[in-house]
Amino acid sequence: MIYISPDNIAERFVRYVQIDTQSDPTSTAHPSSEKQKDLSKILHRELLGMGITDATNDEYGYVYATIPGNSDKKNIPAICFCAHVDTAPDCSGTNVKPIHRRYYDGADIVLPDDTSQVLSISASPYLKEHLNHGVITASGLTLLGADDKSGVAAVMEAALYFMQYPSVKHGDIKILFTPDEEVGQGTAKVDMQKLGAQFGYTLDGGEAGSLEDETFSADAAIITISGIIVHPGYAKDKLVNALKIAGAVLDALPKNEWSPETTSGREGFVHPVAVNGIAEKATIQFIVRDFTITGLQQHHDRLKKIAAEVVACFSGATMEYTIAEQYRNMKEVLDQHPEVVAYAAEAIQRAGLTVKKESIRGGTDGSRFSYIGMPCPNIFTGMQNIHSKLEWIGTKDMAKAAETIVHLSMIWEEKS
Repeated sequence: MIYISPDNIAERFVRYVQIDTQSDPTSTAHPSSEKQKDLSKILHRELLGMGITDATNDEYGYVYATIPGNSDKKNIPAICFCAHVDTAPDCSGTNVKPIHRRYYDGADIVLPDDTSQVLSISASPYLKEHLNHGVITASGLTLLGADDKSGVAAVMEAALYFMQYPSVKHGDIKILFTPDEEVGQGTAKVDMQKLGAQFGYTLDGGEAGSLEDETFSADAAIITISGIIVHPGYAKDKLVNALKIAGAVLDALPKNEWSPETTSGREGFVHPVAVNGIAEKATIQFIVRDFTITGLQQHHDRLKKIAAEVVACFSGATMEYTIAEQYRNMKEVLDQHPEVVAYAAEAIQRAGLTVKKESIRGGTDGSRFSYIGMPCPNIFTGMQNIHSKLEWIGTKDMAKAAETIVHLSMIWEEKS
C-alpha cells in the first residue's frame, strides 16, 4: 500500500506558498521575474538533501533531477513529472499567509485579512468532499499559490517516497520544475536533451481524480488599423481616427456568444485582451481558442471578416490581420500514445479514486511538451478557485496526487 501523509505534504506546501514567485507578463527576460529562482534554489537543495545526486538548477530557473531506475528491466521509458514554480499575475502573490484548517467542519470560512472574502460550500460545493479533512486557504489579500505549488509539493513528496522506499520498483524518473508557465513561457528555455524523458505528466489539475488529455489549440491575433491623421484643427472631412475604428470593431463583436463569458464545455471563443494606439494607428490584440484546428481557422475567418466590414465603413482606413501560433491541442499527440493516458487512469484508480477524464479550456506546459517530443497529459492536484483570493486546496487531494505519481511510476515498470 502506498500512503503519503496529508499533514506532511501540507507542511511542505505551506513553506512553498510563502515564497513570492509571481511571473511578469510584461517582461521579456527568462525567467520573467528573478524571484521565481528563490523557490527553484530551495527545491534544488531539497532534492540534493533527499540523496538525489543528479539535480541541477540552471540560470533560467529550471530545476532538473533524476531518480535512477532500480528495476532489472532494461526497456522502461524515462518518465518525467513536471510542475511550475510561478504563480499567476492576476492576483497578488506577495506576502502570502497560508492558513491550514486541519479539520474543516463545513462552516463558511471567513478570510481574516479581508472579511468580505468568504469561502462557502454553497459557492464551492467541492468543499463538501473535505469535511473533517485539512483545507488550506490564504488570508484574504492574496492568492494562495496552489496553482501550481500543490503540484510542486506533490512531485517533491513523491520523490522523497522513492528515496525512502527503494523496494518500490521503477524506471528512471525525471523531475522538472519550470518557471513562467502562467505567462505562456514555461517551455521557452527548457533543455529537452538534458531532461531525457520519453513521456511526461504535468501535475497542474483540479479535483481529485481528474485526468486531462485535451487542451484548447490557441493562437494570438492582432488587428492593426491605420487611419488618416491630420491636424485636428483642420480635420473636417479628412481625419480618420484609428482609435474610433478600433472601438467600432470591438462593438461589432457578438454580444451573447463567441466570448469566454458566454461559452463553456467544448465551445471555442475569441477574446480581446488589449487595445493600444493613437489616432493614426491602433492595434487590438485577441486570443483565439478552439479544440480543433478547423474551428480555430473558422474563428479567424469570422473575426477578420467582422473587422474588415467595419474598417470598410471608414474611407481611407486600412487594416492588417496577423496570427501567431501559441499552442496546440495535446490530444492529437496523445492519441498516438494511448498507454500514456491509460497508465495514468490506472494509477488514479490504484490510489483509490474515480477517474474524471476532462478537457482543459486552456493550456498547460504539457501542451507544448507534447509537440516538442514528450507526450504529456495533466494530472490533478486538488487546486480550486485558482488565480483568486478565494483559492484553496484540500490536503488529502495533494497527498493522493503524490500517491498517484508513485503508482504511475510502478505501472510503467510493471508493463514495460
